[in-house]
Amino acid sequence: MSSTYLLTSLAGVIIIGILANILGQVLKIPSIVFLLFAGIILGPEITGLLDPGEFGNGIELMVGLSVAIIVFDGGLDIDIRQLRKIQHNIINLVTGGVVITALLCAIVTYFLFQLPFNIALLFGALISATGPSVITPIIRQIRANNKVSGILQAEAVLNDGVSVIFAALVFEWISTSLTGSKAIEFILLRLLDGAFFGILSGVVLLLVLRKLPSITPQYARLFTVAVILAAFVSAENIGNQSGIMAMAIFGIFIGSSDVPHKKVIKDFKEDISIILLSIIFILLSTLIDFNYIQAIGFKGLVFVGILMFIIRPASVFLSTFSSDLKTGEKLFIAAMGPRGVVPASMAVYFSLRLRDSGMIVESENLLGLMFITIITTVILIGLSVRYIANKTGVIPMEILIIGGGGVGRILGERFMQRGENVVIIDNNEENCRKATKLGIKAIHGNAEEISILKKGGIEHAKYLVATTDQDNTNLLVCQIAKTKFGFTQEKLVARVNKPENLQTFRDLGISSISPNIATAVMLDGMVGHPVLFGMCEVSGEGDIVEVKAHNKKIIGKAIKDFSLPEDSLIVMIRRKDKSLIAHPETIIMEEDYVTIIGKHRAVQEAANKIR
Repeated sequence: MSSTYLLTSLAGVIIIGILANILGQVLKIPSIVFLLFAGIILGPEITGLLDPGEFGNGIELMVGLSVAIIVFDGGLDIDIRQLRKIQHNIINLVTGGVVITALLCAIVTYFLFQLPFNIALLFGALISATGPSVITPIIRQIRANNKVSGILQAEAVLNDGVSVIFAALVFEWISTSLTGSKAIEFILLRLLDGAFFGILSGVVLLLVLRKLPSITPQYARLFTVAVILAAFVSAENIGNQSGIMAMAIFGIFIGSSDVPHKKVIKDFKEDISIILLSIIFILLSTLIDFNYIQAIGFKGLVFVGILMFIIRPASVFLSTFSSDLKTGEKLFIAAMGPRGVVPASMAVYFSLRLRDSGMIVESENLLGLMFITIITTVILIGLSVRYIANKTGVIPMEILIIGGGGVGRILGERFMQRGENVVIIDNNEENCRKATKLGIKAIHGNAEEISILKKGGIEHAKYLVATTDQDNTNLLVCQIAKTKFGFTQEKLVARVNKPENLQTFRDLGISSISPNIATAVMLDGMVGHPVLFGMCEVSGEGDIVEVKAHNKKIIGKAIKDFSLPEDSLIVMIRRKDKSLIAHPETIIMEEDYVTIIGKHRAVQEAANKIR
C-alpha cells in the first residue's frame, strides 16, 4: 500500500484521538472509552476505513516505541520520596499481587474455557497488569487522595514490566519447556537488565541536564527522547521483553530527581503520550475480530465479572492485609483494575507467535478474551469511577499550604492523616525537602507569583492556608487567592504573627488566627481545666475534625442511640446555615456536618463511622 495511505491513516487517527480526548474531558469519562469505540468503528469489522494489515510490521514498531514512551511518562508522575510511607503496599501489589492475579486468572480460564494450562497461565500473566495508560487519566480526572493515587500509579507503572517479564517466562516455558534454575535465571536476567538500563539512563540524563549549561529546554526534550529510545532498545537486545521494566524505572528515577527542565520534559512527554495513546488504542482496536469474541461468547463476560469482583479484590486485600489503608481506600484500589495498552499490545505479539507455532485456536482465544477484558473493564470502570470514588470516600479536599516551616509541615501532616490532598509551597529548599520526607508534595518557589500558585494546584484547591512568619506574604497571597481565583472568606485561613495585624486580616475577609493569642487562650483554659484542653493539646495526641454525615446506619438517630469510640465526643452539628450545640438527644440528619473532638485515633474512628 502507498505511503500516502499510511500517512493519511495516521493523520486521521491522530485527529480522532485528539477529539476523543477532548470529548472525554468534557464528559468526565476516560478518553480510552471513546478511543476503543473509534478503533472498532474504523476497523474491518464495521466500516473498513482502517486496515491494520496495511501497516505490516510497522504496527509492531509503532506499538513498541509508543509503549516505551507511555510507560516512561507514567513513571515521571511518581516521586518515590513522597511514597516512602506506602512503598510496602506498592511492592506487595507488584509482586504478590501480580502472582495472585495471574494464577487465579489462569485457574478460572483453564476451567471456564478448557484451554491448556500453559496458555491459560500466559493469559493470566498478561492480564495481571493495569498500566498507566488507563490508570493515569482516571486518577487525574477524579483527583483521589494522594495516598491512593500514588499506590495506583506506581502499581500501574511497575506491574506492566513485571507482568510482561512473567508472560515472557511462561511463553519460553511453552515453546522450550523452560523450568527450574533456567526459569529463575530467565526472570533475574530480565529484572536486572531492566533495572540496569533504567538506572543507567536516568544517571546519564541527569548528568547531561545538570552539567551541560548549553542544554536549552528544546534540546532537553530531544535528548530525553533519544535516551528513552536508546535505553529501550538496549534493554530489549540483551533481555527480550525487559525494555518496559527499564522504561518504568527510568521514568521513576527522573520523576524522583531534581533535574533542570523537568517541567518542560513532563509537559512534552504528556503531549506525546496523548498522541501515541490515541494511535495505539485505535490501531489495536481495529484488530478486534468479532468472530473471536462471538466464539468466546457469554463466558467471556463471566470471566470479566470474576476478575473484577473476586480476583482483583482478593489480590488487593491480600497484598495490603497489614497496611494502614482504610477499608474504603482498599475497595477503591480493588475497583480500579482496568486493563490497558501493554496487555493489549503484548497479547497481539504473543498471539502472532503462537500462530507461527501452529497454535491457531489458542492464539484466537488469547486475543479474543484479552480484548473482551480490556473493552469491558475500561468501559465499566471509566463510567463508574466517580460514583465509586464518592462511595468509598477517596475524593479529599485539596488544601494548599503557603509556608513549609514547622507550622506548615505539622499542619500538612495532620491534613494527610485525615486523608486530604496537601501541597506545600515554600521558597526555602530545605523546608521543601523536609516536607517531602514526610510524604507531603512540596513546590519550591515564591507563592506571591501566580504561576507558582497554579503549579501548586490553587485552581483545584478548596482551602488555602498561609502559615509563613511574614504577615505581608500571608496577606498578599490571600488577596491574590481572593481576587484572581475567587476564594471566599471561609476558604482562606492565615497565620497572623503580630497581634496588632489581626484586625486588618479580618477586615479584608480572611479567617485568621494569632499564635500568640491562641497560645495564651489555651494556656489559660488548661489552668483549672487540664482534662478538657488536654484532649487537643499540641502534643499531637488530640484532634478535632468536621465530617459530613453519610452513613445510613446513624442518619435519623439521636447521638445517644449509637456508640462512639472512647475518647471521642460530638460537640457541634452544622445544618445548612445553622450551628447546633450537640447533646444526647440531637438527631443526626443527612448532609449534616458533624464536629468531633478527642484523641486522634478515636476521632478518626468516629469520623469513619459517621461518613
